[in-house]
Amino acid sequence: MSVIEVRGVDRSFVVRRRSGRLRRASTTVHAVRDLSFSVEAGEMVGYIGPNGAGKSTTIKMLTGILVPSAGSLRVAGYTPYAERAALAQRIGVVFGQRTTLWWDLPLRDSYDLLRRIYRIPADRYRENLDTFTDLLGLGPLLDTPVRQLSLGQRMRGDIAAALLHDPDVVYLDEPTIGLDVVSKSNLRDFLRETNRERGVTVLLTTHDLVDIERLCSRVMVIDAGRLVFDGSLEGLHGLGEARRTLVVDLVEPARRSTYPTRRRCGSTGRDSGWPSLPRPAPRRWSPPSLPPTRSPTSPSWSPTSRT
Repeated sequence: MSVIEVRGVDRSFVVRRRSGRLRRASTTVHAVRDLSFSVEAGEMVGYIGPNGAGKSTTIKMLTGILVPSAGSLRVAGYTPYAERAALAQRIGVVFGQRTTLWWDLPLRDSYDLLRRIYRIPADRYRENLDTFTDLLGLGPLLDTPVRQLSLGQRMRGDIAAALLHDPDVVYLDEPTIGLDVVSKSNLRDFLRETNRERGVTVLLTTHDLVDIERLCSRVMVIDAGRLVFDGSLEGLHGLGEARRTLVVDLVEPARRSTYPTRRRCGSTGRDSGWPSLPRPAPRRWSPPSLPPTRSPTSPSWSPTSRT
């Protein structure tokens, strides 16, 4: 059974830029184009793509924050933008750059306010809070104001807040951003156990492929607002390793290389790397000429004479 159904969804924005002193030029930006997919109950799906591809825009439409320009959306049997209040009881959302907690209140008080907003039964609230506090290590932090929490501690608090009311679907928009290695590992273990025990459907957007490899069996890739891949992680790896041909168009025709060609050495047969040069002709050795010597019979010779 599909808990999320997206059919031919478009979302565009009108951006006005200054084109003169008193003039503005309007430009239409298409954030999402003809997007279609479905997610079954209990799946953990990775939703990845470059910055500005349309990931956050998709999640905002699935939660009812944005209204699609065209197409249809169904989440847990509701139309998000038309039945937003009813849908809020069935979904949980975590945005890595924002928090759903009250900045000046301790975690315990923030959770109590969420209990009243979602009308969670008291016994179910205590059971969920005890479970999440134990799994996420939130015990020492419950009485600490949110503003004094580190990024990793606040992220764990946000994830617990998104799951307190037992949602059917959880959207995680870059939940591990800025976390250290240990915090990431603990968070992945928690999400995996929650999905296995509670059957929560998870749509995860992240730039960390390790999150996808550890948690998700299915990956969707969006680029420039269009869905370009939907399949298994192995299929995505195989697509990335496919052989490609690069075609280069030159402005001017390439000139033939004037570098000398390689040749083989005659004796060894190995590649010398450069052509052999002609050897110079051998030179014959001749003894150096000595100055003439004078003999004792010479008339001008004497014992004191110098040669």
